[in-house]
Amino acid sequence: MAGTAAVIVAAGRGERAGGDTPKQYRLLAGKPVLRWAVEAFLQVPSIEAVEVVIHADDRRCYEQACAGLAIEPAVVGGATRQASVRNGLESLAGAAPARVLIHDGARPFVSRELVARVVSALDRADAVAPLLAVTDTLRRKSASNYELVQRDDIFRTQTPQGFRFDKILNAHRQAKDMNVTDDLAFAERAGLSFASVEGEATNIKLTTADDFALAEKLAGSAYGDVRTGTGFDAHAFGPGDHVVLCGVKIAHDRALVGHSDADVGLHALTDALLGAIGAADIGAHFPPSDERWRGVSSDRFLEYAKELVRAQKGVIAHVDVTLICERPKVAPHRDAMRARIAAILGIAVERVSVKATTSDGLGFTGRSEGIAAQAIATVRLPS
Repeated sequence: MAGTAAVIVAAGRGERAGGDTPKQYRLLAGKPVLRWAVEAFLQVPSIEAVEVVIHADDRRCYEQACAGLAIEPAVVGGATRQASVRNGLESLAGAAPARVLIHDGARPFVSRELVARVVSALDRADAVAPLLAVTDTLRRKSASNYELVQRDDIFRTQTPQGFRFDKILNAHRQAKDMNVTDDLAFAERAGLSFASVEGEATNIKLTTADDFALAEKLAGSAYGDVRTGTGFDAHAFGPGDHVVLCGVKIAHDRALVGHSDADVGLHALTDALLGAIGAADIGAHFPPSDERWRGVSSDRFLEYAKELVRAQKGVIAHVDVTLICERPKVAPHRDAMRARIAAILGIAVERVSVKATTSDGLGFTGRSEGIAAQAIATVRLPS
């Protein structure tokens, strides 16, 4: 590799941000923080490879967050940021890129333009960092007062920081347990030449709960095109001993008849997602006449619809399914259904609703001849 690679560091625990999930895997507008960052780098033509450094315990979260993205295999980080970055650099040593950009996975709003500026600046220096002038009035606490600090020559340092690959790798190899917060410190210690580019106010690093509140607003503005789709499906009962509803197998004295597993809940939801992005209906993509789909699990249909949403750079904000039947009882299985749908779509379970109702003895559902389902899906697309 003679071009430019990117190493995105996502091995931290993010404890100050709160919550049970490491901050790089929390959702912003329905999309994981880490995926926001990775997608930005993938959209820059000069970036030839993207690699993510993860915590050993986060493999499953990482695979869900970055599913479908054309990136290098993940690298397990170390006990410190320095160790994690070095692991990432060492894994690229065989490919030997000419340049490397190192970015914090907790900075989701890095723009393609900023990435491109850093890459371009590496033509004139060994190390490049985005700098942002401080605009607040600064004071330093003294023994008896808060003294004014002149801010004219003070800048905030951001990532991605770019480097000549061989030089930053050697700088990391030579450093011994330096307690630093970015890689520019290693470049300075090694005497590398330095250039700066203009940073961006929106390129915030998510550290606290307040940062996430601001990030939600930024994410919402980036995905201002809100689409809604609806879906409906119905299947009759036939011989059998179970039904599959919203991905959950439920014992019953009859089964639903259909070309696939006849999961009315997932079929309706698939149609809702397809409708939200104007992609026809489930029958157009999976015709009943095609023997490939006979008896298959309907999670494949929903997974397909999810990937079509992602192909349009969209995120799934919320889904709602209503099952219409006399039996079986849905309430005991509702939590399992929500969890299964959330897992298929890669969204938080809080963004999934499953409800059930009867038709008061009216119609084919009231006569227990079958089950129907209706669904609605909300999708956000880039503005």
